[in-house]
Amino acid sequence: MPDWNQLLNEINAAGSTHDIVRRRYLSKLHELTGRNVIIYYSGWLQKRNLEGVEVNDADKNGFMTVVHQLDRGKGLDLILHTPGGETAATESLVDYLRAMFGTDIRAFVPQLALSAGTMIACACKVIFMGKQSSLGPIDPQLGGIAAHGVVEEFERAHKEISEDPSRIPVWQPIIAKYPPTFIGECEKAIEWSNEMVTEWLQSGMFKGPEEGASLNMIRAR
Repeated sequence: MPDWNQLLNEINAAGSTHDIVRRRYLSKLHELTGRNVIIYYSGWLQKRNLEGVEVNDADKNGFMTVVHQLDRGKGLDLILHTPGGETAATESLVDYLRAMFGTDIRAFVPQLALSAGTMIACACKVIFMGKQSSLGPIDPQLGGIAAHGVVEEFERAHKEISEDPSRIPVWQPIIAKYPPTFIGECEKAIEWSNEMVTEWLQSGMFKGPEEGASLNMIRAR
């Protein structure tokens, strides 16, 4: 007979009712494809102000836990539902998954994968989507602020002030809310994201006879 701690571990491993149902359907998908299946999602549509629902460094620990003891020769089917998150965390996560499964990773987007979620999908060898599915632009976030939005705001301010200096009082409080180096950080984040996705596509989804070809079509917008 198991002792009390063993029973508690068994109960915790079984999970909640929702988790039991989720595992059952993930098992069915595994039986159908013969591949490893991991679902990576958060309740960000239902809990928009909840912290931790975006891609972050802690997520890799979760992946390391579930990947442990998997047969990596079976590849990975990754089900994505995410609003995106930190660029550095996204790079680290993709590097880890590729170290485990190479480029034999397929992305499934049942509803939404935005920003960093789009980047993760582009790192896979194929993306499966339904008519209701959507990928967002590659739009890196800095402290929850969209880098593209900041750059566009600065460009608009520069244009309007150059044409009409009387617009300075209007734009001054808007621009003042950003730190002095923030615009540069946003520009670097955009360039970094574009370079990462280009490299992932060239070495994964678009790898073939024209490997190394320029992918000028890949841009954040």
